[in-house]
Amino acid sequence: MAGYFEEVPGGGVAVALDEVEISILRSLAVQLLELVGPGDQPAEGEDPLAALFAEGPSEAPSDPALARLFPDAYGDPHADPAESGVSEDEMHARSAEFRRFTENDLRARKREDALAVVRSLDSMAASGGEVGVLKLSADDCPRWLGTLNDLRLTIGTRLEVTEEDESGELYRLPDSDPRKPMVMAYLWLGALQESLVETLMP
Repeated sequence: MAGYFEEVPGGGVAVALDEVEISILRSLAVQLLELVGPGDQPAEGEDPLAALFAEGPSEAPSDPALARLFPDAYGDPHADPAESGVSEDEMHARSAEFRRFTENDLRARKREDALAVVRSLDSMAASGGEVGVLKLSADDCPRWLGTLNDLRLTIGTRLEVTEEDESGELYRLPDSDPRKPMVMAYLWLGALQESLVETLMP
């Protein structure tokens, strides 16, 4: 089971993690929470229901990692507007409108997923021992999948990973390269994510 998710009797999955792996995963999830942000909380005395109808931003984030987590809903930046029959301005307007009504909810979901990951790891760490078994219920699994994916997208953006890099360039970085620890985390998260997906497939 070490490093790979497996099904457990009664439903759910489990994976063995040591203290270092728990610490790395928790640190990355907390950093993701900081990147996504705390979100808008209703002011004291304000109707909490009003927050449900609050409009979000209309422009894409300036941080490349956030822009990858919250991409425009319409338009391919590399596409020819003449071929789509829709002008670039129209595509931008559609994306802005969609973002205004969806980004707040998407940010909230990503925060909830990352918090669920942190809580799972905290409960596991509390049990003590150098190596422990993390057990996830069926409800936990989508949250973990979402957070693992968000972490890979964020790290991949920071590393400026391309499809060509996926072919093996990342594996050949010398230990002296300052990107090496981040690359190792990126590859490890990918293996965890793939393992979880395969375990959940019928």
